[in-house]
Amino acid sequence: MAEHVAATPVLGLGQWAYDRGGFVRSDVPHLPLGTQALHYGTGVFEGIRSHRAASATVLFRVHDHYERMLRACRLLRITAPGSVEHLVDLTVELLRRNNHDGDTYVRPLAHKLSLLPGTPPGVGLTGVSDAWSITSHGFAAGRLAGGIRCAISSWRRSSRDAMPAQAKITGGYVTSALACDEARAAGYDDAILLDGLGNVAEASTANIFAVLGGRVVTPPATGDLLPGITRDTVITLCGESGVDVAERALGPAELITADEIFLTSTGNGIVGVHAVAGRDIGCGTTGPLTRLIASRYDDVVRGVGGAHPEWLTTVHLG
Repeated sequence: MAEHVAATPVLGLGQWAYDRGGFVRSDVPHLPLGTQALHYGTGVFEGIRSHRAASATVLFRVHDHYERMLRACRLLRITAPGSVEHLVDLTVELLRRNNHDGDTYVRPLAHKLSLLPGTPPGVGLTGVSDAWSITSHGFAAGRLAGGIRCAISSWRRSSRDAMPAQAKITGGYVTSALACDEARAAGYDDAILLDGLGNVAEASTANIFAVLGGRVVTPPATGDLLPGITRDTVITLCGESGVDVAERALGPAELITADEIFLTSTGNGIVGVHAVAGRDIGCGTTGPLTRLIASRYDDVVRGVGGAHPEWLTTVHLG
């Protein structure tokens, strides 16, 4: 069985944050006890990565992240502080101020804040003020490069007609927390969740790909899963590498008999899965196709080789 790999600790929060209209020291903001998002999970967020190179840092697909976030905000009737370009500019300024030594994780958060005058207490999306914040912290590359072991969770992914799957809504991540807690208590690193029909949906915070007979299979974007930006990137890179990708229903038994499995997420990039439900996948190591796509992905996000410059936003640091 593959060796359990512990995650590298996340590095410190940057000194500066954007909060409710301005840049402040990151230890200053405080939320009132009546914050609606804390009570009802009415918030949306994104995770955005930047990678350090020399005197600059490179944001990856930051425009795509904010476009998705603005769509999610419309679902929850949250007003953005500006356009996608304005949000990108705020993020660039935040990274300049924080000047992290290495790779960075950026967390924009938008949520419902306080009841407006005349609004009675209760669950709702109107009559409630909005708040936006952006923070950044160090995030070491290759934290899970040694591969991970996954359980198949007893918790099911929420149906997309109960919780919008296309949006990173804060309240929906309770299921991920429960699934992760269950998996880690049993000695695994992560959890794979099934949908209501018993098909594979995704991992706790990542999309899943299986290599079956030389072909890559991933659950369809129309299923009960978040169609990730890293997922989309990997599908593109597979096509450019001559690797066929099929988006179709994927059963849990197919996972156990797969030649390779890997997860994709903004936070961790591409991570090989060495075992599922106590069974080794393939040879119990990261497979050759996973290594190929992971290498291509790492080059693209760092601007190595000049592929897909349209995905990169360079931030020149002081």
